Amino acid sequence: MPRFYFHVHDGCSALDSEGTELPDPQAARLEAIRIAGDILKHDAHRIVLGEDWWIEVTDDTNLILFQMTFLVVESPVMRRAAGAER
Repeated sequence: MPRFYFHVHDGCSALDSEGTELPDPQAARLEAIRIAGDILKHDAHRIVLGEDWWIEVTDDTNLILFQMTFLVVESPVMRRAAGAER
């Protein structure tokens, strides 16, 4: 079974040195979504406004198979409201 590596980059990189054996890239994509869900559920306080973070999935040769990118951006309405409070 192929091994996939899930590297999380969120201001500081957490590189997966062990990897996970999964049947195919589709299963790896589902695992990446599950990992992202866990991060959003348990570590939401670490996600900083305006900073992007991503999960990169690679194979045994370190070839990037796909990437999931997340970015929290305030809308112009929120920026105006924050400026009015000052």
